[in-house]
Amino acid sequence: MQPGDRVRVERGGVTNEGVLLPSTTRDHLVVKLDGGYNVGIDREEADVEVLESGVREVDPAGDDDDGGDAASEITFDEDLPTVSLISTGGTIASTVDYRTGAVTAQFDAEDVLRAVPELAGRANYRGRVVANILSENMEPSIWRDLADAVAEEIEAGADGVVVMHGTDTMQYSASALSFMLDSPVPVVFTGSQRSADRPSSDNVMNAVCAVEAAKADHAETLVCMHASPSDDACALHRGTRVRKNHTSRRDAFETVGAAPLGVIDYEAAAEAGAEGDAAEAAIKWNREPTARGSAERSVDLAPDLDGDVELVKFTPGMDPAAWEYLDDKDGVVIEGTGLGHVHTDLIPRIEALVEGGTVVAMTSQCLDGRVCDRVYDTGRDLLDAGVVEAGDTLPGTAKVKLMWALANRSDPAEAMGRDLAGELTEESQPWR
Repeated sequence: MQPGDRVRVERGGVTNEGVLLPSTTRDHLVVKLDGGYNVGIDREEADVEVLESGVREVDPAGDDDDGGDAASEITFDEDLPTVSLISTGGTIASTVDYRTGAVTAQFDAEDVLRAVPELAGRANYRGRVVANILSENMEPSIWRDLADAVAEEIEAGADGVVVMHGTDTMQYSASALSFMLDSPVPVVFTGSQRSADRPSSDNVMNAVCAVEAAKADHAETLVCMHASPSDDACALHRGTRVRKNHTSRRDAFETVGAAPLGVIDYEAAAEAGAEGDAAEAAIKWNREPTARGSAERSVDLAPDLDGDVELVKFTPGMDPAAWEYLDDKDGVVIEGTGLGHVHTDLIPRIEALVEGGTVVAMTSQCLDGRVCDRVYDTGRDLLDAGVVEAGDTLPGTAKVKLMWALANRSDPAEAMGRDLAGELTEESQPWR
């Protein structure tokens, strides 16, 4: 048996079936299961049956002839579309630091191409590093740099852009670019929940699906991540409607209140990509996406943001004094309870903020539904105090939107109640 063979391994009454991978020791077998997870098995006590030889190409040494990292050869093909890979860091471009045991971001876009040879032959690639951080360190200034970089790549001829990003704050960055850019081509965010050198890494499938989504016929800003715990499909979430709803599952991201905008079948995407064609047949759209723009690739860019905006959550029993730091802020987004409520004692504090020139927008802590402050007395008092209803905009998206609206709209309060980038429904109706 050789790495790349499909095997069935029995040990201690447990049977595992999958593709044999290289092992760092002679004492253990490493098998990639169909669900994407890797298992290590004691070789001496295992009964192994080879089911099929050479089902997957695997470099046993993991090195090239010079002893360096193995690299896929990326050549220009005029028949292929051009996809720009922009790296900001995150787990998709990370490995384990064996000195500390922690995951660290340390690779650029070219390293990702080496780590994911399955990307070869799908497109012509341009690589660019905007930041090299774990996503908890993301800042609005980097959003501006990222928007500038995406616009430059599109104007330089990219047919689609893939942004490699850490998952913890990906929804904020995807929202930011949704407001900052009016792009004629797809902008697809992707990442991974588990680093490339850990078992069950999701980086290969997410990267392949993201590239195919970036080649497809639409002009959405999307988040492309696993649709289920298995390696079967990736969900395509609109950047302003997505939320990370699990800390560690591979299918951590969900479109709140609806099915994702689309789903891309991994097997079909892999087959289509091998021919160099956009995997249109692999994508099932649940709603009609924004169409691609014209060939001149003009990009409307509005990268200015007002960073003086806070997102605060109301909780029962909180001290009104805790909100004193909000004085003189340009904008505040409140996560209220239910239809958009806070304790009555906080309403004078909110009214003072509005009278001082702060735009105060109300969202809900509930995952589904919209704010409606006309139902109960507290809500009516909040409206009288000058609070703006943000409808069913997600709280994180509302913060990013208010940062953008304050810098780009003459009436930011009015903009918070209007759909600008697919972030809210203007009527109380179910998401499809």
